[in-house]
Amino acid sequence: MYKDNSFHILAKPAGPLCNLDCKYCFYTEKEALFPKNTTFQMTDAVLEMYIKKYIASQKTLEIVFAWQGGEPTLMGLDFFKKVVSLQDKYANGKKIANTFQTNGTLLNDEWCEFFASNKFLVGLSLDGPEHIHDAYRVDCGGKPTFNQVMKGLSLLKKHGVEFNILACVTKQASYKPLEIYNFFKEQDIQFIQFIPIVEREANKSTLELALRHATPPSLYKEESQKVVTSWTVEPAAYGSFLIEVFDEWIQKDIGLVYIMNFEWALAAWMGIPSPVCIFSEECGRAVAMEHNGDVYACDHYVYPEYQLGNIATDNLENMINSQFQLDFGKKKEHTLPNVCKNCEVRFACHGECPKHRFLLSDEGEPGLNYLCTSYKNYFKHISPYMKIMKRLLQEGLPVSLVTSIIKRQRVSEV
Repeated sequence: MYKDNSFHILAKPAGPLCNLDCKYCFYTEKEALFPKNTTFQMTDAVLEMYIKKYIASQKTLEIVFAWQGGEPTLMGLDFFKKVVSLQDKYANGKKIANTFQTNGTLLNDEWCEFFASNKFLVGLSLDGPEHIHDAYRVDCGGKPTFNQVMKGLSLLKKHGVEFNILACVTKQASYKPLEIYNFFKEQDIQFIQFIPIVEREANKSTLELALRHATPPSLYKEESQKVVTSWTVEPAAYGSFLIEVFDEWIQKDIGLVYIMNFEWALAAWMGIPSPVCIFSEECGRAVAMEHNGDVYACDHYVYPEYQLGNIATDNLENMINSQFQLDFGKKKEHTLPNVCKNCEVRFACHGECPKHRFLLSDEGEPGLNYLCTSYKNYFKHISPYMKIMKRLLQEGLPVSLVTSIIKRQRVSEV
């Protein structure tokens, strides 16, 4: 399936460290997996080894580096100036691109000038209007962060930084789809991604590791924890959220606002391999690298049992193509319950992320995605529109014409 041997690394130069304490975050708790005196600062040696090996391992003409955390701005701007310098050193004629995910609270003019001049694509975490954002996104003292994030948003705009918004959809947020979407439009935000929050209460294995959230299904040989946290979006609510936003978008904003969830769906209807791992037929080609160079099977599988090696001591391509990692990737498809294998929207969903596949199907098979109802309803709802947009693209016409076509069809049916 991966004939070009392509893969993606999510690098965490400050590890799980963050200046915020977002209540739903699954990653900051990973501090417990490292020695207590860990500084969580990527060294110059690890950084250079990573950049050198990652560029050398990629067969594409453009190479994308992804910087995340925790909070990567905690590394300081000089670290990322070093990143750009090393990328120039090892580029070997290839085009280098950078993505940078941040909570935005530490941004200033200097950071944004750097992002703009070096063409970084910034993902800014903003969950919606103040009362929705501040419900869970608080600092380490429990204080709200909305105003700080909005200041960061203003600075990104001021300096012409290319950015998109990453909005987490919790149980509470899922009840306010149009309030959230209209807020983003009021802020003149054009690129948005909606991320469902699904976390389970700790099970025996994670309690032993001093973690707060349950490990992914089948990570340990014990009964999968099915009790979700109070902020987890309800099984059908995420789909309803997407449908309401889609209906508003398709009527008023197609071609003006770009919602990644809808872009991914269109790719599926076009027969294009999913641009994101969660909807890919197999996974295993998007790995995570911690501050010390340890490489893990996936961002959601940063546990000792899923460490593939270390960037300083191991061959990167051998780690990615190891039998362990190949089996990990294929398991996504091989463990689909029959209800998924026979589902009419399987081509768009493929069971979504294995992290969320902890329910039993009606037939008693394990591996059903917690959000199955959401995705089934959502994909069925948008299918007529997607089919029209596919035809428009094939005919070389703008997809924005879908709105008038749908209106004409409805009129003719009356």
